[in-house]
Amino acid sequence: MIAGRQVRAARGLIGWSRDDLVSAAGISMSALMRLESGKADTRSSTINKVVQTLSRQGIEFVSRNDGGVGVILNPTAPSESD
Repeated sequence: MIAGRQVRAARGLIGWSRDDLVSAAGISMSALMRLESGKADTRSSTINKVVQTLSRQGIEFVSRNDGGVGVILNPTAPSESD
């Protein structure tokens, strides 16, 4: 499971706004806001769309055994201009 702060960090790494992610992932703004806030259960289909979309942009989600979470931008991922 990914955390909302990971999604926000991922967007920051690739320079995407919420609108950019909503459009690319094919989800609603309210669904993204629920996911990023972590205040409500989010459908697994929404989470999967977000993860797949961000992964295509080179984002790798990190979850450590000690509870630490983060994101990494793969430097060899194709850019949007490719």
